[in-house]
Amino acid sequence: MEKKYDVVIVGTGVAGLFCALSLPQDKKILCISKDALDGCDSFLAQGGICMLRDEADYEAYFEDTMRAGHYENRRESVEIMIKSSQSIINDLVNYGVEFDKKDGEFLFTKEGAHSNNRILFHADITGREITSKLLARVQERDNITLMAHTTMVDWVCHENVCYGIVVADMDGKTTAVEADVTVLACGGLGGVYPHSTNFRHISGDALALAMYHNVKLENCDYVQIHPTTLFTKQGGRSFLISESVRGEGAVLRDKNGERFTDELQPRDVVSHAIFDKMKEQGTEHVWLDFSPIPKDEILNHFPNIYNKCKEAGYNPLTDWVPVVPAQHYFMGGIYVDKDSKTTMEQLYAVGETSCNGVHGRNRLASNSLLESLVFAKRAALDIAARNDYKSAEDFDNLVNMDGYEDLPSIMENYHAMVVGEIKKEADMRAEKEAI
Repeated sequence: MEKKYDVVIVGTGVAGLFCALSLPQDKKILCISKDALDGCDSFLAQGGICMLRDEADYEAYFEDTMRAGHYENRRESVEIMIKSSQSIINDLVNYGVEFDKKDGEFLFTKEGAHSNNRILFHADITGREITSKLLARVQERDNITLMAHTTMVDWVCHENVCYGIVVADMDGKTTAVEADVTVLACGGLGGVYPHSTNFRHISGDALALAMYHNVKLENCDYVQIHPTTLFTKQGGRSFLISESVRGEGAVLRDKNGERFTDELQPRDVVSHAIFDKMKEQGTEHVWLDFSPIPKDEILNHFPNIYNKCKEAGYNPLTDWVPVVPAQHYFMGGIYVDKDSKTTMEQLYAVGETSCNGVHGRNRLASNSLLESLVFAKRAALDIAARNDYKSAEDFDNLVNMDGYEDLPSIMENYHAMVVGEIKKEADMRAEKEAI
């Protein structure tokens, strides 16, 4: 591995890949992934990606986003995201991303808490379609190096300036990599939860490092629970059943077959309704009834979900499917400004690991891919516009490589720090809101 790059990007989901593609091609870039290159939550996104359809929809889209976020969103960030959406979709199409169309025109679907059909999709594997195409474009670039199974262990920083990172390979061998700029695009924190739709290895390492190096965090207790994941007795990652299924008409039923809530309310509201019903009836799950959706629609729009349910022993064309809420998305994270800059110089954060305020207290469905792309591109443009980066006079002496020998203990400690911070923030907020 080379020891010096212009930009190091930690993560190969949509945020990391799009940031790399949006940087000038004369920049020498390293992108690392903790797992396989496609082992990121972006690949798992089913429902779709929002796009402002026209100016007439702006106010409604803005209000839907704010209302879902309990009006705790940063208004400037929401405005930037919505107004950037059409150009971002254009970028994706130019990179080869395909969205479902009818008669040559984009098809738009609707999900919970949206007042309009404004969500583009590719069957029920939109995240895979976008991320795989971006990864293919990155692999074509000579200036970008991709490294899988490479874990960020620490940042190399001094006096609140980031000069690079320490990484470990599969064998635990550690290396310090120098960079003018470091971009954190390492996802959420589902790995610290027993039930999560996230990959298990995505566990908030960057948040622990931010705490350790006194970089500002925001809203670390704002963790979204997705109402509908496939209930099984097995452990591991929970399989998400997209909100689009309810957007197309599927309904929730209790153990008596009674419908008990409005399925298109914001996710936190629907999740609470399910938890309350499970507690009231002493059940481990509720049921999702696909029958209001035409059978052709189920097979064509939701083929992946249909097959997963079949594998678990439930046929959505004829059976109700057992579902339960699970941890899904992190609205908080490392505080960043509108250009994705953290409070440490030469350190940016994009995607789910960052908090730019778009989502507020609760994310509106299908805003995550869009938000990641918009602010990853803004980071790239800000990085490209600067040429005054500080260099470490003695980079090798800024870090003690002997301190990283016990990697399992280090990662376990990071895990505990993240869990502790979420609990502390939640307790503090509960006390404050009780007053």
